[in-house]
Amino acid sequence: MYMITQGTTHGLKDVETFVELLNNLTDHPLESVRNFFDADADLFVTRAPGRLDIMGGIADYSGSLILEMPLAEATLVALQRDPTRNIRIVSLRNDASESLEFEMSLSDFEGDGRWIDYVASRLFFQRDKSRRWAAYVAGAFLVLMRERGVVLSEGARILIQSNVPEGKGVSSSAALEVAVMQALVAAFELEIEPAQIALLCQKVENLVADAPCGVMDQMTSVFGETDRLFAMECQPANVRPSLPVPDAVSFWGIDSGIRHSVSGGDYGSVRTGAFMGYRIIASIAGLKVTNSIAGQMVQIEDSKWNGYLCNISPYEFERYYESLLPDQIIGREFLSRYVGTTDTVTSVDAQRSYAVRTPTAHPIYENVRVRAFADLLTGDLDESVLGQLGQMMYQSNDSYSACGLGSWGTDLIVNKVRTAGADAGLYGAKITGGGCGGTVVILGRPTAGDAIRDIAGRYARKTGYPPRIFHGSSCGAAQFGHLKLVGRGQ
Repeated sequence: MYMITQGTTHGLKDVETFVELLNNLTDHPLESVRNFFDADADLFVTRAPGRLDIMGGIADYSGSLILEMPLAEATLVALQRDPTRNIRIVSLRNDASESLEFEMSLSDFEGDGRWIDYVASRLFFQRDKSRRWAAYVAGAFLVLMRERGVVLSEGARILIQSNVPEGKGVSSSAALEVAVMQALVAAFELEIEPAQIALLCQKVENLVADAPCGVMDQMTSVFGETDRLFAMECQPANVRPSLPVPDAVSFWGIDSGIRHSVSGGDYGSVRTGAFMGYRIIASIAGLKVTNSIAGQMVQIEDSKWNGYLCNISPYEFERYYESLLPDQIIGREFLSRYVGTTDTVTSVDAQRSYAVRTPTAHPIYENVRVRAFADLLTGDLDESVLGQLGQMMYQSNDSYSACGLGSWGTDLIVNKVRTAGADAGLYGAKITGGGCGGTVVILGRPTAGDAIRDIAGRYARKTGYPPRIFHGSSCGAAQFGHLKLVGRGQ
């Protein structure tokens, strides 16, 4: 039996259930799990939630304000140091009756007397499809070593159980990265501030797992608070006071069943198109541009907008720049005229055609919507204000669709919410996260649960897919901290 000697479960049922699982591993149905840990050595348990993207979505990488709600669903990690320098990972699936397993050595990250670069690490995980998921976990070791100079003389055994569903647009990857990184920090007694943990996790996703996400998901998973909206101005990560969810409203999520992925081509091309738009606007505005990396990345001296597209006002955009931006441009034409973009995690494909004007417009208008949404949410919420909040969500959803990031399933759910309307206590809905499927977040009265379940039921009858409903929230990894469990032999 393990005994908690440090930390608290915070009364979270999933944590209590996970600790119970750890205390009964010898009876686990999976043979590989029964003797996974050394029963006499310490375990470190961490927890990181997923999130509902209330407003801000695909504008985070352009510097927008974002509003995110940490979910009740979370990823839990138990980590034990391993003197063999091996990294052994088991991720429990389907109520712990199945598992994904992966093993490597820290020496696999070594080359020519130093740690391998990120390009080599991506090739290491991508050459075999069965190991790609492990990049989100094992990548934390490489990022710590490369970015923080951490010397790890030992490996680790890592057991993962997650209630955050994958491919639903609720940030399962960030929850996994944060829980693992937090466990490594605790187990190896590293001194790393919570904000730095989030930024390191973003590097795991961007540079090892090769998914071009912004940092809002990782920051929400670290700093989220129960029943409050995490607020951050993504320039690059200026955390603002969180906003309490007023008693007069509630947020739900309905899963469309259409798998979402930030590593997908649509999200990546929209992001690239937005950075191309900023690069073209910088040229029109006469900002000084210098070539940085092999014709694919540039640096821009920008004291006017501080390097962030969302700082351009809608008035400026409409009057001076919108009509001069191309609707579409071929990558090679863009590169021949503008060399590259300022994005550090995507590059322009010379053979591909990119939409530019619409992806550029989205963060400019979304930033204004998010700020107005935040202001209204903290005031008196009469029917008129609730209607305004809902309209901003619908406008955000329409902007996603204009960028090509909608989907028939999410559109169907949004339209059902529109139809039900205020009479059912529902006021607004929008696609979440990176789009192209995933979950729809819905704003309504706290009494609208029956209407939400009715929409989910009608969606199931229409599509044959019974959607998952998300409701409720929980604390982030920083507030949870970690548990230290001492084995029975100590």
